[in-house]
Amino acid sequence: MIVEVNTARFDSITLDNGATVAPVEVAYETYGALNPARSNAILILHAWTGDAHAAGISHETAKPGWWDNMIGPGKAFDTNKYFVICSNVLSGCNGTTGPSSVDPATGCPYAMTFPVTTIGDMVRLQRMLIDSMGIERLLAVAGGSMGGMQALEWAVDYPERVVCCLPIATTWRHSAQQIAFNEVGRQAIMADPDWNGGNYYGKQPPARGLAVARMVGHITFMSDDSMREKFGRRLRGKDAFGFDFEVDFEVESYLRYRGNQFVSRFDANSYLYTTKAMDYFDLAAGRGSLAAAFEKCTARFLVISFSSDWLYPSYQSREIVSALRGMNHDVAYVDLESNYGHDSFLVDVAEQSQLVSGFLASTFEKVR
Repeated sequence: MIVEVNTARFDSITLDNGATVAPVEVAYETYGALNPARSNAILILHAWTGDAHAAGISHETAKPGWWDNMIGPGKAFDTNKYFVICSNVLSGCNGTTGPSSVDPATGCPYAMTFPVTTIGDMVRLQRMLIDSMGIERLLAVAGGSMGGMQALEWAVDYPERVVCCLPIATTWRHSAQQIAFNEVGRQAIMADPDWNGGNYYGKQPPARGLAVARMVGHITFMSDDSMREKFGRRLRGKDAFGFDFEVDFEVESYLRYRGNQFVSRFDANSYLYTTKAMDYFDLAAGRGSLAAAFEKCTARFLVISFSSDWLYPSYQSREIVSALRGMNHDVAYVDLESNYGHDSFLVDVAEQSQLVSGFLASTFEKVR
């Protein structure tokens, strides 16, 4: 399935901090077909450094989507039955307006003059996109990690628009440790001399700082078991230590590769903005408590966590489930056994697919 990115343009969007971005564009892809009743639409929310290309083979890059093992004919998000939508988030760098976009007032990239955004702002732009498609109610909102935060925000902010919600490997607010990891990444970028206060467009980008930030982030995506299995203490292309500061271990080589690969596809300023949005996210803020945040929700929930995920540990999902049950909402929860850490929702999808497929089928049967 070859897919192309589409772009929707809106006059403006007002953000949580009171600022306005005008105009605003959002990149998105769709898979499957919207049924006549417009009752089979599913919105997939991408994680931190993801984009709109969730499934199929990209017409532009010839690469598969980041959740291609979950979306498609006969898969968990079955495109023979459902109309699946995925858009790039606000403040991203893959077709949706963000710091690398041109500010029409100056003719130059926004850079750090772009207003700081929130998860709520991302969801507001997604709602504008869904409205433009004439879809009044989504069968499901689903996503892992930062995508799970957006799914929760959808269910809370627009309860009448969501039939079911699938937050996977996520949290309702960042812990101090999660904020700390993000801050290390931000500081690595801002310490790079090429960052230049964010004004590096058309110049040398802060590649070294961004690569280090990605290396730190990638460590948190894996588990001790998965790193031991994948790398152990194996040496890279040598039989003995080099007694220098070049690559000795396989894991060092892998992290450097991941860091350098990331620099070619992601904007450093977008890294700063998206991590700050995640750190600001707190579903209970201004609502009294987490349970109170869910008070008006009407959606069914399927919450999934993974046993080896130490970036978003299972206790954070259980807090969400406890709050939902405290409000007598329809919620199912599964903590899946996996050795792949936080990345489990992307790579270890066999059991996850069965759960999602069954949950969506039972939900769709009720709305038909």
